[in-house]
Amino acid sequence: MNITKVVDAKGLACPMPIVKTKRAMNELESGQVLEIHTTDKGAKNDLTAWAKSGGHELLKHEEENNVLKFWIKKG
Repeated sequence: MNITKVVDAKGLACPMPIVKTKRAMNELESGQVLEIHTTDKGAKNDLTAWAKSGGHELLKHEEENNVLKFWIKKG
C-alpha cells in the first residue's frame, strides 16, 4: 500500500482525530491513501462512518499496542 500522508492523533479525544483526518484528507488527491494513528477507542466507529459519508474507502484498520491504525483512500 502506498501511503501518501500519516496523521498522528494519539492522545487526542473525539472529535480531534476526525478533525485532523479531515484536514489531512483535504490536502490529498483522489485515490491517495491516508494513514491515521489514534488512541481514541471511539475512532473506530467515527472514522468508519466519516469515511463512508465522505465517499472515501476505509481500506483496513488494526490495533497495535493500544494504537488504532486506519488506512483511508480518498474518494
